[in-house]
Amino acid sequence: MKLNNHVWALVLAAGEGSRLRSLTTTINGLAVPKQFCSLNGGPSLLHEALQRAASVASIEQTCAVVAAQHRYWWEAPLFHLPEQNVIVQPENRGTAHGILLPLLHIARRDPDAVILLLPADHHVRDEAVLAHALRRVTTLASQQPESIFLLGIEPDEPDTELGYIVPTGDTNHVASGVSQFVEKPSLKQARALLDRGALWNVFIVAATASALLGLYESRFDETVMAMRAVVEHDYDSTLDAVAATDLYQRLTNVDFSRNVLEGQESMLRVLSVPYCGWTDLGTPQRVAETLQRLPRDLHTNSHPQHHSYLNLAAQHMRLQFSNPAALQGLMP
Repeated sequence: MKLNNHVWALVLAAGEGSRLRSLTTTINGLAVPKQFCSLNGGPSLLHEALQRAASVASIEQTCAVVAAQHRYWWEAPLFHLPEQNVIVQPENRGTAHGILLPLLHIARRDPDAVILLLPADHHVRDEAVLAHALRRVTTLASQQPESIFLLGIEPDEPDTELGYIVPTGDTNHVASGVSQFVEKPSLKQARALLDRGALWNVFIVAATASALLGLYESRFDETVMAMRAVVEHDYDSTLDAVAATDLYQRLTNVDFSRNVLEGQESMLRVLSVPYCGWTDLGTPQRVAETLQRLPRDLHTNSHPQHHSYLNLAAQHMRLQFSNPAALQGLMP
C-alpha cells in the first residue's frame, strides 16, 4: 500500500494505567504501566499500537510520546524508532498536554502533516477491520483539512465505564457530525445512547496538524506559545529537557476530550467502525471478560524485540489463586 507522504502516526504511550494497578503490579510490588504489558503472553499493547501505526505511516513518520519516569520500560521497545521520534514528557499533565507537545514537534518538521492519534493501551481482536478504518479516516482528514475526525466503535453492549460519541445523523458508510460526548453514563443512559446510534469513543483521532493546533489556540493560546518555545529549544540548543521540565512544573492537568474537543463539535466528524473486539482493558473486570473471549488456540509467542514486561492473563490467574478476594466481583 502506498502511504501518504504527509501522514504521521502518533502513539500515545505516556499513561499510568492506574485503574489496572491491581493487575499490573508484580509479586515484588513493581508497577508496570499497562502499555508495556501483554494481554496473554504475546506482544505488548505498545507493540500492537505500533503495528496499527504501520498500516498508515512509515517508521520515519511514526512518533511516540512517553513519560520520563517510564524510561526503563520504553527504551527497548522503541529502540527501532528514529531518536527524534520518541518525544519525552517530563511529567504527566493530562492528555491535552500529552498530545500538544508531540503535535508541535511534528508540525515543525512537516507543516502539512496529517496526524493519526493512537492510544498505546488498547487490544483489538480483529485488527484488519480497524486497520481499514485507520486508512479511511486518514484519507478523509487529508481531503478535508479543516475537520477533526474521530473513530467510534459500534458497541455490542451498553458499557458504563466507557465514553460515547453521539452522531448527528446516520454513520453507515459515511462520516457524521457530532452532537455531544457522554462520559461513563448509567446503565439506563447507556442503553438509551445505543438506541440513538451512539458509538464508543476510542480516542483515535485523525486531522491535519493545523486543524488540531487550531483547537488548542482557540482556548490555550498562551500554553501553545510557551510549548512551541520549548520545542524550538529542543532543536536549537543543547539544553535538552530543561526548558520542558520548567514549563511542565507550571502546567495544570488538562484533558483532551473534555477541555479541548467538547464545545467545538462543529469542527468534529465521527466515522463508525464495525464491532471488532476492541477494548481499552481499562479495568480488571474488562481484562477478565476479554480473556474469556480469546480463541483457545490463540498463538501467544512474539518476536524477542516485541517482548512485554508482564502478562496480564498470568497476573489474573495468579491473583485468582493467591488472593481471590482481590478479584471478588470482577469475573464476568
